[in-house]
Amino acid sequence: MSRLISGLSEIASDHDALICDIWGVVHNGNAPFLAAADALRRFRGAHGPVVLLSNAPRLPGSVEEQFRRIGVATDFYDAIVTSGGAARDDLAVRGIRNAPLSLYYIGPDQDTGLLDGLAITRTGIDLADVALCVGLVDDLTETPDDYSDILAAMRAKNLTMLCANPDLKVYRGAQLCWCAGGLAQAYEIIGGPVTYYGKPYPAVYDAALKAAGQPKKALAIGDALITDLKGAQGVGLDALFIADGLHGEEIEPYTAQHLGEMFAAANVTAKATMRALKW
Repeated sequence: MSRLISGLSEIASDHDALICDIWGVVHNGNAPFLAAADALRRFRGAHGPVVLLSNAPRLPGSVEEQFRRIGVATDFYDAIVTSGGAARDDLAVRGIRNAPLSLYYIGPDQDTGLLDGLAITRTGIDLADVALCVGLVDDLTETPDDYSDILAAMRAKNLTMLCANPDLKVYRGAQLCWCAGGLAQAYEIIGGPVTYYGKPYPAVYDAALKAAGQPKKALAIGDALITDLKGAQGVGLDALFIADGLHGEEIEPYTAQHLGEMFAAANVTAKATMRALKW
């Protein structure tokens, strides 16, 4: 059963590195969580490196640009690893093999920087070799249902979807918004082939642990059962669950027993749980 703790300091000395989620732990898309940055900064000063591991469908530099835009500090971590970076690496290889790669893009224009400099030509579904999904065009108003015709057309061609963000939903401030993982799930339901990058898949943890210097006792921190906790469990890392993040409305009553029932239902475990990350 997961131990309820009030601060990271209670378990920090057990670990030599942190692999920490961003959205829902460090910020909510609109504002920073100052206590979380302080906790990570303190751990980094006393115990070991901090690597931020995000399912953001963009490159680490773009994540830092968002940090600066919403007021998140940049002095409490050693590196950022993203699912978007992993997707770009794969697209680069595909582009070399089949230059130029014909790609159908799903997502907002602001995230097309993921494709900059690659041997890729954006096309319609009918001419595409593959599809890349980074998210919904407008995640504040749209749902996967708005993409049913697009997904059906992709399925008719048996087009593989590359999903650059496996998250199903995320809070943007107080609003719960759909992510690329929601579109990928809808595509799989109608039989479409999907390749995922990011948590909970092991490759992105390999990259994060490499960035942390291959620690022996890393702790994963996150707020999502099926990405953060499942991913940590899959690569043998202890996990700290942040309860007031993505699953905030589901955790009451906030007891070890109820949390244990949630974990059992999702077939995941956590070493410890706290409401919000702080020292």
